Amino acid sequence: MLMDTIISTMSETMQQMRGEGLFLTTKAEKTNTMIIGWGGINVYFRRPIFIVPVRLSRYTHELMEASTHFTVSVPRPGELSKAIAFCGSKSGRDYDKFAECGLTPVPGRESEVPVIGECVLHYECEIIYKQHMDKDKLKPDIDSEVYPNSVYHSFYFGQINACYSQS
Repeated sequence: MLMDTIISTMSETMQQMRGEGLFLTTKAEKTNTMIIGWGGINVYFRRPIFIVPVRLSRYTHELMEASTHFTVSVPRPGELSKAIAFCGSKSGRDYDKFAECGLTPVPGRESEVPVIGECVLHYECEIIYKQHMDKDKLKPDIDSEVYPNSVYHSFYFGQINACYSQS
């Protein structure tokens, strides 16, 4: 049943990720959210997995390294544009993004990491693998195009433990 729900929501999720982006939320000493425009859902290790890349320079990276879970919340297309712009350009080191944007942290069903109440769809994930990029294994033209300042990503593989809609 979980896999059926994931499959039925993949198109909507990927479309929003390629568009305005998705909210990636994590919690360690503090709860923070950021916007992701890259990532993917697939099956790895015989489990449904949401892969999220986070640049090493981001505050979220610190929190992901100290956490075991994350959530991804999908806004309706065209909604929450101001919050998306703010959360995609400001650091959680300097701002409480939930307070600044009027976002409601709703307790997760399967983890301590909240989802964003104003969003329509949520994924709750447990980090089961992470990989820090090795620039020496990256095609040089991609390196120069995407990483001109050499600020690379870590990739977090999150086993999807819950996927649900919220009206």
